[in-house]
Amino acid sequence: MTQYRHTKGKIQDNAIEALLHDLLFRQRVEKNSKGKGSYRRKDKHAKGGNWEASGKLPNDNLPLAFWF
Repeated sequence: MTQYRHTKGKIQDNAIEALLHDLLFRQRVEKNSKGKGSYRRKDKHAKGGNWEASGKLPNDNLPLAFWF
């Protein structure tokens, strides 16, 4: 049997009720990817981030020799 790490403190009296209030059994709303109710205001590929190099480097990435 697999072990589950309970995140809501120490279980005292009612173990089943304590597990029901844990994040494992939290209600989740699934968002449709296609069809009715699937419209998203944010970009479709926002998770991917900026993979294309823009040619600009932030100052943090420059070698120490260029700081002076």
